Amino acid sequence: MHTSELATTLQRLYGTNGEALAGLMARYEQGLAAFGAEYGPGEVVILRAPGRVNLIGEHTDYNHGYVLPVALDKDVLVFARPRPDQQVRLANVEPAFTSRSFIISHDISPCPIGDWANYAQGAAQLLEREQGPGLRGFDALIDSAPPYGVPRGAGLSSSSALTVAMAVTLVALNGLNLQGEALADACGRAEWYVGTRGGIMDQFISILGQPGHALFLDCRPTTDGPAGARHYPFRQVPLPTGYAVVVADSQVRHRNTGPHFNRRVLEGRIGVRLLQARYPGITHLRDVNHLPWDELEPLLPEVIHTDELRARGIDPDALLDSGVGAQTDTFYVRRRCRHVITENNRVLESVAALERGDAQTFGRLLREAHASARDDYEISTPEIETLVRLAQAVPGTMGARLTGAGWGGCIVALVRQEETARFAEQVGAGYAQETGLDAQIFVCHSAAGAGEVIRTTV
Repeated sequence: MHTSELATTLQRLYGTNGEALAGLMARYEQGLAAFGAEYGPGEVVILRAPGRVNLIGEHTDYNHGYVLPVALDKDVLVFARPRPDQQVRLANVEPAFTSRSFIISHDISPCPIGDWANYAQGAAQLLEREQGPGLRGFDALIDSAPPYGVPRGAGLSSSSALTVAMAVTLVALNGLNLQGEALADACGRAEWYVGTRGGIMDQFISILGQPGHALFLDCRPTTDGPAGARHYPFRQVPLPTGYAVVVADSQVRHRNTGPHFNRRVLEGRIGVRLLQARYPGITHLRDVNHLPWDELEPLLPEVIHTDELRARGIDPDALLDSGVGAQTDTFYVRRRCRHVITENNRVLESVAALERGDAQTFGRLLREAHASARDDYEISTPEIETLVRLAQAVPGTMGARLTGAGWGGCIVALVRQEETARFAEQVGAGYAQETGLDAQIFVCHSAAGAGEVIRTTV
C-alpha cells in the first residue's frame, strides 16, 4: 500500500490533517496488520460506515416523521477479502467480541438477542433474498474501537453503522448495483432481523452523509423512485458557521434490543389506531401533525391497558410485527403521541432556522426537544439530566438535549466555536464531581457517508 495514497484518501473522507491524520493512519495500518495476522497475506478491501448524531427529531423516524442527523467521523471499519463460497468469517479488534462464522442463505438462524453477529447476518440474509441468490461470502476484521470507532450504546448508532458496514461490504465484494437511498432502505429493513422495530434514519445518514451538512430526511416513503421504487425525500442542510456541534457521552449504556424501545413504538401505533376512529385515513402519527393538539388530546387516553384495547378491537401484540415484545399491559399513549407530533414540528422549524443561519432559534428548539423527550417520552436518566444542566450553564451554549434512543447515551449541544474548550472543561469536571463518571466529550466533525475506502494488499 502506498502511504501517500491512503493519507490523501483519509484527508478527503475525514477532512483532517496533522496529528489527527497521523492517528487515523495508524488505525488503518494496525487494522491491516491485524487482518493479515488473522487471515494471511493477499488482497484487502477497506470499507467504512459512520455513526451519527441526531441534532433533533427523536423517535420520529419509525412514525414516518422528520429527522435531522449528521454523519460523524467516528465509524466502523471493515477489512475484508472475498471468499469463493458463501461463508462469512468475522473477527474483531476488540477481544470482547469473539469471532463468528455463518453461511449466507435465504434463512440464517439468529444468534441470541444482543449478539454482535446478528447485525452482519441481518444484512446478509436480506441481500441474499433481494439481490441473490448465491452471494459470495468474505473474511473480515471489524474495527469500531475507541477513540475512532462509534461508541457502543451511546446513542450514536453503533449498531446501525455495523449493519451498514456489512451491507456495503457485501455490495462491494459482489459487484451489486445497489447504492444511495436504495441501499439505505435495504439496511433499514435488514436491521429488523435483530428484533428492533426502528426506522430508517440511522441507515440513511450513514450512507448519505456529507461533510459540513446535516441531512433533513422525511421518513415517509413515496413510490416515485425509479420503476416505482420507494423514495424518501431528503436534502442537505448546512451546519451553522461559528458554532460547533458537541457531544458528551454519559457512559451510561442502553440496549435497543430490550423491551423499552419497542414499547415506545407500540404506544405510538396504539395512538394511531385510536385516532383512526376520528380520522380513518391516517396510518402514522405524522398524518395528524398539522392538527391542533387540543383537538387530538381528548381522543388519546393518558393511560390504557391491554384489556381495554382488546375490548376496542385492538390487539397490541399484533401491532408490533413480532420482534422483542413490549412486556407490559399498561401503555401511556397521550404523552408519547404528544412528543412525536410536537417533535416533528420542531424538526421543520429547525431546518428553517438553520437555512437562514438562526442559531438562537435552533438552540431554543433543542431545549424544547429535550424537555419533551424527558417528560413525554420518558427516555432520560439522572446522568443525562446532569449533563444537560451543566451544558446549558456554559456561556456560549445555545441549546442541549439528549440524543439517540435514550435511557443513557449522549447529549448533543450547539456551542459557540470559541467556547468549546470551556464547555469540555466545565461539563467534564462538573459531571465527574456529581456522578463519579468520566464523560467523553468531543467536538463533532461531520464526515462523508459509507463506502469503500481503498483496495490494497497485506
